Amino acid sequence: METTAQLALGAFLLAGALAVAAVMAFASGRAQKKALVERLTAEAVGQEQPADRRRAFTGVDKRLRRTRLGRLVQNRLAATGMDITPGEFFVYVVVLVAGLWLVAASVLAPFFGPIAGILGVIAAGAFLTHQRQRRTEQFINQLPELSRILANATSAGLALRTGLSMAAEELDAPAGDELTLVTNQLALGRSVDDALGELAERLPSRELVVLVTTLVLANRAGGTLVASLRNLTDTLEERKETRREVRTMLAEVNATAFTVPVLGLGAMLMMNTMMPGALARVTGSALGQLAIIVAVGLFAAGFFVIRRLGKIEI
Repeated sequence: METTAQLALGAFLLAGALAVAAVMAFASGRAQKKALVERLTAEAVGQEQPADRRRAFTGVDKRLRRTRLGRLVQNRLAATGMDITPGEFFVYVVVLVAGLWLVAASVLAPFFGPIAGILGVIAAGAFLTHQRQRRTEQFINQLPELSRILANATSAGLALRTGLSMAAEELDAPAGDELTLVTNQLALGRSVDDALGELAERLPSRELVVLVTTLVLANRAGGTLVASLRNLTDTLEERKETRREVRTMLAEVNATAFTVPVLGLGAMLMMNTMMPGALARVTGSALGQLAIIVAVGLFAAGFFVIRRLGKIEI
């Protein structure tokens, strides 16, 4: 009876965490779109911009921002472009870890609770990394259009700062948001080198580094910026197509990487179903716990090795 109650509570917490994450992912895009429409409407009629939405867990957020962990989470969230505070993210991760802990301890064995909690923390970090890479990929796909806008603005005799401002207004997110931040920094007196260099640090990619280097060198020494940007536009278009082809070819490898740990989890569930309490008896001794830790480590190593073999730098 107690095991059933723990299982139900763990499943409820896990489902709640997943539901919150899904709602956040769905509402983030709509909130950004609504904020953009309201800002443009307010600017058109000469009104003040609307205030940000009311944040949850403000007390946790204030305390967390004073710590090193909070500053690290804040920097990583800023790179993802997600409309969420470090305090909100921290609470969601705690709920996710608690849910995974209870589910693993109830379904498998109490020994698997801490392991599931650690995997939950790792999954949260991997989620932020994935969101940052996704945002970087979206920005890279917009680089040919950005280069084309800057080339047209330069050929028309406009300054580089004016071209960046035009690109910020014409391009969608994330390029529009990032270039808006760059133009705001330029308006506050920062140099073009520093503003573009910070952009390259937020969204690291070879394509962006090449574009930033071209703009910085042209801003310092002058030269044929129009011809360089037009050649760069063609090169970025070709790299964009190449990256799409490589991603399609490696889709099967990436699917295999995720299949390996799922097979291991399925094997443990099947063994515990066929022989109820088998995992509890195995993890009841130090030797069994060591064997489980080694097995989990091997599955994790297989996952990362396959992912590394399927990673091709272009």
